[in-house]
Amino acid sequence: MIFRRQTLTGCVAVALLAPTAVLADAANESGTQENVHELKQVDVSALPLGSDSPSTPYSVMDQQTLTQKGQNTLGETLKDQPGVHSDTFGGGASRPVIRGQGGPRVGVLNDGSQVLDASSISPDHAVTVDPMLARQIEVLRGPSTLLYGSGASGGVVNVLDSRIPTQRPREEVEGFVAARANTVADENATAAGLTFSATDNLVFRVEGSRRDADDYEVNGFEALTVPGTYAESDNGSIGASWIGDQGYFGMAYSYRRDNYGLPGHSHEFEECGTNGASLDCPTGGHNHDHDHGEIVPYVDLASRRVDARGEYRDPFAGVTAIRFRGNHTDYRHHEIEEGTIGSTFTNRGGDARLEVEHKPLGNWRGVVGMQYTHFDFSSLGGEAFVPKTETESIAVFAVEEYTLNEQWSFELGARQEHLTQTPDDRNGQALAKVTADNASFSGAANWRFVPGYELVLSVGHSGRAPSAQELYAEGVHLATNTYECGLLSDCGGGQRDLDDEVSLNANLNLRKTQGDWLFDLGIFENRINNYIYARTLDQIEDFRLIKYSQRDATFTGAEASLSYYGIDPVGITVFGDTVRATFDDGGYLPRIPAKRLGTRLNSYLGNVDGELEFYRSFAQDQIAGFEDTTPSYDMVNATLSYRLRGDQRYTFYVRGNNLLGEEVFNHSSFLASTVPEPGRNVTVGTRIEF
Repeated sequence: MIFRRQTLTGCVAVALLAPTAVLADAANESGTQENVHELKQVDVSALPLGSDSPSTPYSVMDQQTLTQKGQNTLGETLKDQPGVHSDTFGGGASRPVIRGQGGPRVGVLNDGSQVLDASSISPDHAVTVDPMLARQIEVLRGPSTLLYGSGASGGVVNVLDSRIPTQRPREEVEGFVAARANTVADENATAAGLTFSATDNLVFRVEGSRRDADDYEVNGFEALTVPGTYAESDNGSIGASWIGDQGYFGMAYSYRRDNYGLPGHSHEFEECGTNGASLDCPTGGHNHDHDHGEIVPYVDLASRRVDARGEYRDPFAGVTAIRFRGNHTDYRHHEIEEGTIGSTFTNRGGDARLEVEHKPLGNWRGVVGMQYTHFDFSSLGGEAFVPKTETESIAVFAVEEYTLNEQWSFELGARQEHLTQTPDDRNGQALAKVTADNASFSGAANWRFVPGYELVLSVGHSGRAPSAQELYAEGVHLATNTYECGLLSDCGGGQRDLDDEVSLNANLNLRKTQGDWLFDLGIFENRINNYIYARTLDQIEDFRLIKYSQRDATFTGAEASLSYYGIDPVGITVFGDTVRATFDDGGYLPRIPAKRLGTRLNSYLGNVDGELEFYRSFAQDQIAGFEDTTPSYDMVNATLSYRLRGDQRYTFYVRGNNLLGEEVFNHSSFLASTVPEPGRNVTVGTRIEF
C-alpha cells in the first residue's frame, strides 16, 4: 500500500536541542548553599583531546536520556539533536542526516571503530548498532570530523557500548535489565547485560536485546497501518578484558539478526531500462502479467563482528596513553520478495585505528595516529546494481592544541589518506580502478573573553573520494524506486568526468556555560566543490532515473538553543536549527531537511523528572527538480520518569510522541511523498541497574 499526500502547503522552518544542564551545590561567602547552573561536562570519546577542548560542536545522549528517549533505529534516536534529522525508511532502517548530509558523508562508529554494514549504500539498509544497548551516543559536527576520514565529511556519530569491559566492576556482578512497549506498532523490546569478574584482572561481559514491532499506525488515514513497516531484531554479544592498573585490552564477539519490511516497494518498474537520459519501461512501467497484491518484500539481515579495544596509560616517558580500536565484520542481508531472494548484499572486512596521546610539550598537547580499513562489498542477484568492489584505505592523522593563557587556546588538525577502489568486471566489461590521495586540515580558535562565555571559530579543508555506489551503480533499485547510474556508468548519458569532492567548512559558536541563562548559538557554511549528488533525469509516476553527477554546492545554516533555569525546579529552553543547500550555479539540492523551531519545559522534583516539548517543522519548499513540497507539522512530545537510587537503581517512564496526531512526512526520506511517519504513540518502559 502506498499513501499519498492530499494537501501541500508552503512555508519556511527551524529546529534545535537544548544544552544539558545540571544543578551543583556551592557555598557562597556566607557559607550557605546555593544552586549554580552550569552546562554539564561529559567525557566525549570521539574527541581526540576530550571534551575539555570544545572547538568541535557536539551533542551527547547519555544513558538516562537514551533510556527515556531511545528509539528502534539510530536515525530516529538522534533526530531531535541539534542539526540532526533522519532518512527514515519504515520501521527497520534509518540513518542520521547531519546538517543536510547523510549516507557516505556521515561516519557511524562503534566506540571509534567503523561500522561496516551496507547502510551508507541505501536508506533501506539498517545500521547495525542497537540504541537499546548503547551507554552513550555522541554526535560531532564541523571541521574536526575530518580526523575520521572522508566518510565523515558531514559529521560523525559514535555509539559507545559496554560489550568490552574497560574497568573492574565495583561488585562481583553488575548489570541491567530494560524493557519497553509502545502503542503505535505494538512494540515489545527487552535488553539485558551482565558484567562479572573471573579474577582480579579478568572481567567478562554478556549482553543482548530483542525487539518485535508490527506495522505502525499513522494519523490522518483513519488509523490505518503502513504495510512493510514492521521490524524484528535480535542482538547478542560476549566479551572479556584483561584490566590492569595502567589500562586494559579486550575482545568481544557480536551477532545481530534483523527481519524488517520495505514499505513503498513497487514491482511496476522492475523491467525498466534507459535510453540515454530517459527511462525506457515496457508498457510505461506497468507489468500486468503478475499481481503482487499486498505481499511486501523484506530484509533478512545477519551480521557477525569481532571487536578489539585497548588502552595503555603512561607506557613510557613522553606518552600519556596509547589507544587501539579494531574490528572484523562479516555482514550480509537478503532482500526477499514472495519467498525468493531477489538481491543479496555482503560486506566483509575490517578497520583498525591506533592513537598515541603525548604528554604536554610546553603549552602543546595532542594526539597522533593511523587508521587502516579494508573491505569487500558486493551486491548479487536480479536487482544488484553495484558490482563487487574491494576498498582499501590507509591514513595518518594528528591533532594538537596550544593553550596561550586562560582566555585563548588554539587547535590544529591534519589527516592524509590514500584510498583504492577496485571493482570486478560487469557483464564481461572491465571497470576502472580508482585511487585517490586526499589531504585534510582543520584549525580552531577558542576565546573565553569573560568567565562563563566563549567564542569558538573553526575552519577545515577536506577531500572526499566517490563511494563505490557513486562510481559504479547501474541498474534498478526498487527499494528507493530508482534506476541508478554511477559517475563512471554508461547509462544516463551526461557527465563522465571524475573529481574528488573538496570542502571548505567554517563554524562559529557563541556559548554561555554558567548562570541562570545558558545558550549555544552557532552558524556554519560548507562550500563543496565537485559535490556528488543523485540528479533526477526522468520520472514515470514515482519511479525516477538518477545519475550521480557533480556540481559545486554550498550548505549554510544555524543551530541555536537558549535555556533559562532561574525558576527552580523548572528549566525552559527555546531551540531551533536550519540548513539551506544550493548549487552555486542555481537550484536546490534534493532531500534537504526542513527548518524547525520549538520550546521545551523541564521540571525536576525529587525523584520525578518531567518534560514537555513542542516544535514546528516548517514546510520544505526549497526543493530540487522532480521533488514535491513537504507540508509543515506541529509536534508535541511529553516524558514523565521516576527514578530510585541505591544499591539497585530503578527508572520507570512513560513517553508520548506526536500527541496531536499530526500527519507527518519526512522530506529527508526517499519515501517523502508516499509513506508517512508513525502517528500518535505512547511508550512505557523501565530500566533496572544492579
